[in-house]
Amino acid sequence: MKYLVRDKIFAIGDDYWIEDEQGRHAFLVDGKAMRLRDTLELKDPDGQVLITLRQKMFSLRDTMTIERDERPLATVRRKRLSLLRNHYRVTLVEGTELDVSGRILDREFTVEYEGELLAHISRQWFHVRDTYAVNVVREDADTALLVAVAVCVIRMAERED
Repeated sequence: MKYLVRDKIFAIGDDYWIEDEQGRHAFLVDGKAMRLRDTLELKDPDGQVLITLRQKMFSLRDTMTIERDERPLATVRRKRLSLLRNHYRVTLVEGTELDVSGRILDREFTVEYEGELLAHISRQWFHVRDTYAVNVVREDADTALLVAVAVCVIRMAERED
């Protein structure tokens, strides 16, 4: 399932919709202004909070936490940097690790679990420069989590740039 994101420069307080392949609103990314730390909420079309992304305070490396129902779900950290690709590690609370790698700022990257592709984020499907897709490959994958991971690593990479 592909989810369409109209890219823009993210700022605290910005809200934007992520649409499904049929053009229906699938997720609302709600930027929370006036917070001590960077906070985003991923909501369903009815406004229910599915995932909360928070910048981790007082961390040696740039880190964000992903929460569900106000409980930690995962931590996202930069893994290593090379000249051509960015690498992030998503560590879920039960210990599972997802690898995110590719050209994050170019919106060309993947999310994998033990070498298995879970999601592919790409602009290649669109002719409009400011649009990219989050293609969730596995049907049994946690779609909200994978969309949140994509939003999170893009946010972190833009802050580092």
